[in-house]
Amino acid sequence: MIEALDLNVLVLNKLWQPIQTCSVRRAVKLLCLGHAHVVEAEGDMKYQTHDLGSWLESSSERVAEEVIRSVRFAMKIPKVIVLALYDKLPSKEVKFTRHNVFLRDHYTCQYCCQKFPEKNLNLDHVLPRDKGGKTRWDNIVTSCIKCNTRKANQLPHEAGMFPAMHPKAPRWRPLFGFRRKGKMDESWKTFF
Repeated sequence: MIEALDLNVLVLNKLWQPIQTCSVRRAVKLLCLGHAHVVEAEGDMKYQTHDLGSWLESSSERVAEEVIRSVRFAMKIPKVIVLALYDKLPSKEVKFTRHNVFLRDHYTCQYCCQKFPEKNLNLDHVLPRDKGGKTRWDNIVTSCIKCNTRKANQLPHEAGMFPAMHPKAPRWRPLFGFRRKGKMDESWKTFF
């Protein structure tokens, strides 16, 4: 079970564009420092922003199922925050990393089409490196260890193994920075 402080919070820049997600712990820290405001994600006061004081006051007026409790107060867990100082536009490119290739391919082997945990996955060069293949988005796919071993250093037509999806760079979207613990909140959809 995920601890309340490890749940996901959507982070918006000053222009209200989604830029990433963070933990509730980080969101509360930003709120306490005055670097962010909480955005009402639901209800009659949707899109209204709160600083720490008004959020604590608002939290005490409503009974919420998801709260952070201390000796002196109970604070409703924020779902969306907007940064007060950060106006950078979201990056248009997804960084090429092992983890992001797995995210793009949904942790699914592109040869046998089965889902695996990250520890049982490899990256496979569709066109092997010694045959001119480059390590980049359009030549790398996720594969399980068994399929990667079976394909070995062969071209797809030599091994009779073709990727289920043609590899390409993913379109940028904030959920590529989505922390894997927890789930995406329904209230976030209005910001995408």
